[in-house]
Amino acid sequence: MQIGLDIGRQYVKMVVVEKTRDGLKLLNVDSKLIPEKNKPFDPENIDTPLIVMAVKELINRMSLKPKHLRNLTTGISGSNISIKQITTMDMSTDELKASMMFEARKHMPMDGTDAVIDYQVLGPNRFETDKIDVILVACTNGVRTSHQKLLKDIGLKADIIDLEPIAIMNAFLQSHQSSEEGAVILLDIGAVSTSLIVWGEQDMFFTRDIPRGMHDLVKDIATKKSITYSKAQDYLQNEGAAALEFEQPEDTSLIAVAERSSLDIFLEDVRRTLRFYTKNSKQSHFSALYLSGGGGNVKGLKEYMEENLQIKSQVMDPFSNLEMKDHISIEDPAQYAVATGLAVRKGFEA
Repeated sequence: MQIGLDIGRQYVKMVVVEKTRDGLKLLNVDSKLIPEKNKPFDPENIDTPLIVMAVKELINRMSLKPKHLRNLTTGISGSNISIKQITTMDMSTDELKASMMFEARKHMPMDGTDAVIDYQVLGPNRFETDKIDVILVACTNGVRTSHQKLLKDIGLKADIIDLEPIAIMNAFLQSHQSSEEGAVILLDIGAVSTSLIVWGEQDMFFTRDIPRGMHDLVKDIATKKSITYSKAQDYLQNEGAAALEFEQPEDTSLIAVAERSSLDIFLEDVRRTLRFYTKNSKQSHFSALYLSGGGGNVKGLKEYMEENLQIKSQVMDPFSNLEMKDHISIEDPAQYAVATGLAVRKGFEA
């Protein structure tokens, strides 16, 4: 049994899979709201005890025993992580592990004394037969220690602490057939931030954390329509992306950048990131965009992104290639991309 635990700012989610002769089988999946019901979501005031309680309630609801959980993988997100694709000599696993700190010092902005290093092998380099492509990841020891303390408060110990952008990529690789022509864009929209990942079999891996999420969209609706946060959440759920279409002043001189909707600003962040990737990788063709996360399945968002970016867009289903245990019903599979990527992590170990 392999377990992926996604501890977000608004929800905690868990996915349980097991290995079979034919691949992986989904045994259980569920989520739990962290903030108290009927209270506005405030990402700056989420108390640790609320997170601990939410995870414990989720584990209990899924009929799992914290002390007996094995093969647990959790994830770290945020600006305190670094991820970079590098090319290095093909070598044994032990030699590769030993060389990663040197590679991190060479390729990443870090002081070297407070860093935790990990990596994932992508495969042979397509230009040099004696080299391999590797995703090198790093975070500060403080970030990892804080995450471990949270798990200890819950009564858990993780076998692997992964990084969420890597988990999103692994969820995609597990569930979708990648194209050899053009990179894919993975856009995982969370409560307060969005992970943008660009990946292709022939292209450079890239990720960026965009500091905008569903919370920004809901706040925008609440402010512009003068309604409560809770009503704005319901409005966004019912109307989808159309809820962000506000009436503009008749005097066009009054329309400033500040009057653009949060969705338009989010789109511009995505465009700016893709322009940066194109400039640095010389890759200008994107074969598809996949939406995931709690905001991935917002009604009309797929069409909005496709129309404005001119890139074929769809909602990711991280369970599409998993055998299902009988009677499992999943509402909005896209929200479980991170948890699924964490659950299948052991299948991608070097």
